[in-house]
Amino acid sequence: MKNKIGLEEHFAIEDTINDSAGFFPDDIWQELRGRLFDLHDKRLRLMDQHGMEMMILSLNAPAIQAIPDAKRANEIARKANDYLAEQVRKRPDRFQALAALPMQDADLAARELQRCVKDLGMVGALVNGFSQVGDADTITYLDEQQYWPFWGTVAELDVPFYLHPRNPLPAHSRIYKGAEWLLGPIWAFGHETAVHSLRLMGSGLFDKYPNIQIVIGHMGEGLPFSMWRVDNCNAWVPNRNKYPAKKKIADYFQSNFHITTSGNFHTPAMLNTMLVVGADRILFSTDWPFENIDHAAIWFDGSTISEEDRLKIGRTNARKLFKLKD
Repeated sequence: MKNKIGLEEHFAIEDTINDSAGFFPDDIWQELRGRLFDLHDKRLRLMDQHGMEMMILSLNAPAIQAIPDAKRANEIARKANDYLAEQVRKRPDRFQALAALPMQDADLAARELQRCVKDLGMVGALVNGFSQVGDADTITYLDEQQYWPFWGTVAELDVPFYLHPRNPLPAHSRIYKGAEWLLGPIWAFGHETAVHSLRLMGSGLFDKYPNIQIVIGHMGEGLPFSMWRVDNCNAWVPNRNKYPAKKKIADYFQSNFHITTSGNFHTPAMLNTMLVVGADRILFSTDWPFENIDHAAIWFDGSTISEEDRLKIGRTNARKLFKLKD
């Protein structure tokens, strides 16, 4: 398929590059480092070779979310956003941008989002899960009450919000001790993001701001497969699920969440996701540079779905969600 649009596609700046160093062996790091810094050379060549018209770019992880000092987090976020906006201006036909945000301070984050959307022309935001606030061991999740005014800004601006993974803190990772290979994208990323997403769904956030649209990657971080059980476990027990939200969790998943194919190039997983949320809420992504563009594109172009759904997932859903112009 030609003219695909990918929206979990990453870059780095010098201040954040080392956040990605620990996920690959040392002999692979130089290749990954080069991929993260490159925007207009190898990246564009691969996009051309594999039918990608556009990437919607975002900062690597955990980056801003791992800077406990709110002032410093804001400085690096602004630096990354200014750099990204400058790069997008060089090729707006090939790149658009998602803002990095200093969620350590909800007011700073709201102001930076407004600046990025209104002044820099960015089409949404991407945040790497929980944020460390004040010190390395104190964390906050985005369903907590201090963030609700920030979510009001997201609703007012009417831009998508990508909830991207990060690893749990070492103090919270006892289950991975002796099995550290499960950290990162193999398992821990998905688990962390799935729980964070469920917290948002159960919090009542989408009752207050029903137009907010959240994007999660990797074919839904396991949630499509588990969504029925979340709502129906122990169904014979009255009031089994107690949470502030007014509806079933699946209702919010189907109305307020979109899912990308990033890093999960598996047709049965995509078909399951289509059955749960529909083809209108799935979007093509590669997860470059951590995954290969060719692996994503060749799989997607040959996947056993209808051409109508391929066009939606590969292109038109992204154009609609991010209000992309011709």
